[in-house]
Amino acid sequence: MNAYDAIIIGAGPAGLTAGIYAVRSGLKTLILEKGMPGGKANDAPLVENYPCFESISGRELMNKMEAHASRYADIKLENVLSMELKEKVVVAAKEEYVADAVILATGAFHKKLGVPGEEEFAGRGVSQCVICDGFFFKKKHVLVVGGGNTAVLNAIYLKNIGCDVTLIHRRNRLRADSHLQSELFKLGIRVLWNSVVKEIRGGDFVKSVAVHNIKDDALDELNVEGVFVSVGESPNNELAKSIGVKLDGRGYIITDKNQRTNVPRVYAAGDVTGGAKQIVMACAEGATAALSAYMDLKSPYWAD
Repeated sequence: MNAYDAIIIGAGPAGLTAGIYAVRSGLKTLILEKGMPGGKANDAPLVENYPCFESISGRELMNKMEAHASRYADIKLENVLSMELKEKVVVAAKEEYVADAVILATGAFHKKLGVPGEEEFAGRGVSQCVICDGFFFKKKHVLVVGGGNTAVLNAIYLKNIGCDVTLIHRRNRLRADSHLQSELFKLGIRVLWNSVVKEIRGGDFVKSVAVHNIKDDALDELNVEGVFVSVGESPNNELAKSIGVKLDGRGYIITDKNQRTNVPRVYAAGDVTGGAKQIVMACAEGATAALSAYMDLKSPYWAD
């Protein structure tokens, strides 16, 4: 069984940063990632609030971060199946590993609408990734569902690549940052206020959506060829729950200011802990978690 000082589960901004800080502190470190390093940050059309980069795509930023982290930590693309708490045994798809400390940087996943047609038309007009699928909808009418930063960014991106875009939001005002709202309206993107999608319809592909105006209690049909769902996230907390890590009422991992959980030598960082869910904050939490693990394992003189 391969032994490490620290194992980091998840290679998003938090996990990659934790890897850099852990190894530079002298900890033999492994990062395990079930998908693509970078996580959901890869899907960001544009990042304009990460220091040193005035404007950069999420994927480019995460490629740079992965390259940096790979100079220090071992990164393996393996899904973690389970974890045995007593000896910190991490059971992955290919091997079993043991560590003195574990950092959970498992992130969050996109919420779904939960309406008829969403699952049926997944990959046939329904998407959660404008970077992946936006190209296929140039010169077509698409609907973006949501009212936060992600939804507005996605709408702007789709408009800029040549889509005819409508944004639908269940309230009468957006939650997105003011500068993003200004750009949205400057581009002339239509907004359906106080409205929700009740059903996604089509044949081989999406053809329309049923829209319910909550304020007027009116039902209408909107012809669209694409639906991009951007309605928030839920934490990837199954592993945390399985080992008794405490969660808050929404399922996010509870940590102290040093990213320690209630389970000794188990730490958490990034979107799985809730909060503002910003790349820069995930990096900060990852660094903090790695330094906390170092202090707990090595007890340096300056930590007293």
